[in-house]
Amino acid sequence: MKINFTLPALLLIITNSITAEQITIDDVRALALANSPTLARFQLAVDSARLDQKTQLYDNLPSLSLGLSASGQLWGETSIQDSIRAGASFGVSQKLYNGGKSLYLKAINAINTETARQDALAAYFTVLDAADSAYYETLKAAAALETKTAALETAGLALSMSELRLQSGMISRGDYLKAMAEQGQAETAWNRALRDLTVCKANLKNSTGLKEIPDLTAVDFKAYEEVIRFLSMPDEDSIVILTDNFMNAAKANNPGLLKANLQLQAAERNVGLAQRDYIPSLNASISTGINYSTAEGPSIFPNGSLSISGSIPLDYWVIAASVKKKRMAQTQAALTLRDAENTLAVDIQTALLDLEGYALSVQSARRADEYARQNYEYTLELYKLSQASVFTLSDAVALAGDSQNQRLTAEYGFLSGLSKLRSLCAFESPDEVTNLLLSKQQ
Repeated sequence: MKINFTLPALLLIITNSITAEQITIDDVRALALANSPTLARFQLAVDSARLDQKTQLYDNLPSLSLGLSASGQLWGETSIQDSIRAGASFGVSQKLYNGGKSLYLKAINAINTETARQDALAAYFTVLDAADSAYYETLKAAAALETKTAALETAGLALSMSELRLQSGMISRGDYLKAMAEQGQAETAWNRALRDLTVCKANLKNSTGLKEIPDLTAVDFKAYEEVIRFLSMPDEDSIVILTDNFMNAAKANNPGLLKANLQLQAAERNVGLAQRDYIPSLNASISTGINYSTAEGPSIFPNGSLSISGSIPLDYWVIAASVKKKRMAQTQAALTLRDAENTLAVDIQTALLDLEGYALSVQSARRADEYARQNYEYTLELYKLSQASVFTLSDAVALAGDSQNQRLTAEYGFLSGLSKLRSLCAFESPDEVTNLLLSKQQ
């Protein structure tokens, strides 16, 4: 999977492209990716790993050197003009054979680069999850504030009518005090809802880098109705099949699992690299130069040398201990990979069960919300006609508020569940999650 990481400079371009009136979840995702210092830091780690690869490649090239020298005797029997010596030299040194270590080092550096890229990819999806969560929580908080605003207006209306009815003797003072208490509670709840929305917007500002948050585009839940209906029919066999399908997708894409696999490959290469220490190494160097001397009359003469050297290891007990230690690290990496696979399988199954639970809750919560809303409207009309007490109206308002909150929790919890599955499988598009979910029907 190839992800093109955005640069901080892209933030200004994206910001200018967003209208002042509204912002979509895709805009928020793009801004969060461009504004994330964590993602930028991991991208720098990838670039650093690539430089390490180049450095290792340069180490295998011939080593070049250039030298200059000059000397003269300042005092003694010989004057400085008769003792001047100057020279220039050029040398080349090359490793002829290092026991085959270069191939292992090249493979290890390539693995390190890919590991750094997987770390960056994991950070990429972490940023996306945070952006999705901030977007959904802000929408949820805005809807909750609307509900509390309506409840506050109802409480104000009920208090006004209770004052008139108390003056005319239609209700007791207890009913009037109840209306006053309800108005105070509604105002407190409204202030708390406003605070929650402010916090959510602050999180969204921090994630996107925007100074002000425009209106958020509402989520079109109609696009998810087919998936919700499918997951609303509990079927253990379906969950098992879906878990296998998502697990197969995650094995090919999940950054954490791929990183564990890369670490095992690196551990295997390190074992081979340690074993190379048993093998002798061979180096060669050649140098040439020109010297000038006035010590025995002015003269210029060239020189050159060739040397070949080799080394044979004798401390085999040290090498054996190193190889054993690398094998232990390889075993640890294999156990880590197996643990990562098991953990990922559990995470995917849990995410699917949570998603199924949210889908079931969406269906029932929507029905409850509709009935509670109708009950509230009916009770409010009765209260206006003096056919319902303030206590009955209070119960209807509370039921409507709780029912809407449960619906919002179920709907946005379902969307967060889809984001969770997208990250676990490292899908480039959220649509891949719904397509894989619905593939069971086809």
